[in-house]
Amino acid sequence: MSCYEALIQYVESKPEAVSEYPFGPEAQVYKVCGKMFALFTEVEGCVRVNLKCEPDHAIELRSIFDAVKPGYHMNKKHWNSVYLDGSLPLGEVCRMVDHSYELVFSKLPKQQRDWLMLRYSNASLFGSVKDVT
Repeated sequence: MSCYEALIQYVESKPEAVSEYPFGPEAQVYKVCGKMFALFTEVEGCVRVNLKCEPDHAIELRSIFDAVKPGYHMNKKHWNSVYLDGSLPLGEVCRMVDHSYELVFSKLPKQQRDWLMLRYSNASLFGSVKDVT
């Protein structure tokens, strides 16, 4: 299984993750309760995933990893574009997915957050990257 396939599988394992194509067939969006937490596109043969990120952490990740850039066509303060060029370990990218999902989750209305917390474990909601291979 490729890194891309494993990452898609991980994103789809997030509770209530729904895949949509609101921007056309070339941009696959994943949402939880109608709010986007991941957007996959391909650029010149390289898959890119845009992930929400806390602003200071976004800057930190960009300074550490060459494959992490300001979010393409997104609010660059709150989104990173992560290029799946093989330079990042899958576990690190999954951790970024968890962070994005958690940020989106935290902004959902209380009723939706409570519903999700009643249905799912904390590990499935907030990440368990150690299980990713």
